[in-house]
Amino acid sequence: MITFYLGTHQPSWLWNPAASFPLFVSHRALSRYKAFRSATHGWALDSGGFTELSQYGGWRTIPAAYAEAVARYDAEIGKLEWASPQDWMCEPWIIHGGNGAPGTHLSVGEHQRRTVANFLELQALWPQVSDSECPFMPVLQGWTIGDYLHCADRYAAAGVKLAEYPVVGVGSVCRRQGTVFAAALVEMLSPDLALHAFGVKTQGLLTFGHQLTSADSMAWSYNGRRSPPLPGHTHKNCANCLEYAVMWRSALLDRVESHGEQDSLGLDWGAA
Repeated sequence: MITFYLGTHQPSWLWNPAASFPLFVSHRALSRYKAFRSATHGWALDSGGFTELSQYGGWRTIPAAYAEAVARYDAEIGKLEWASPQDWMCEPWIIHGGNGAPGTHLSVGEHQRRTVANFLELQALWPQVSDSECPFMPVLQGWTIGDYLHCADRYAAAGVKLAEYPVVGVGSVCRRQGTVFAAALVEMLSPDLALHAFGVKTQGLLTFGHQLTSADSMAWSYNGRRSPPLPGHTHKNCANCLEYAVMWRSALLDRVESHGEQDSLGLDWGAA
């Protein structure tokens, strides 16, 4: 079974013993807190890149400020397993605009260059803000199969050996996880890299979850917002309800486990 990080808008769940499983928490949510408590379980940090790029067309948080914030989370909350860099998503609406996004109006190649450069910068900044092990993990970005391979080549050219990292994120696939493309990409990369899928959907877990090292999802909150609250609950919906999240997570993982491993798809990478 892969490590499954439940996404949450409630950072206080990090120190709530009732949330006794790995959590995926955004820097944007944590940055609003003035004080923290010690985490009771492991967790991973989302940089909040999708929100920044979709709202502002670029990163407003500078790397030095982000590195300082991550160092504080690591020291004051603890149990941080890894942190996302400030990568640049490559969805067409992020680049060209649309769906409410202003667009960066840069190329996929430039997004990849900036993704790799940021990872290297955060690694260089870390010794200045912390004595602990650097938590930042690389992320591959792209839109086509070839894009992801080129991004891997960019890391290699910069001296980053992706195969040596315990986690390598795969970006810009969260809305394509029920597609042949996503399955083909994971199948191609997984033999050599320990992959993390961002924003994984149920279909993605069922199709290629056995090829992932880890994944995260906020789908429970989406479902909870569009469903009646649990019996006895007085809130309007269960979009931020820990009891609902625990039930949803348990049901999802039971379904994935009973589904079992799928056979290799044997897909043509060029066609994908």
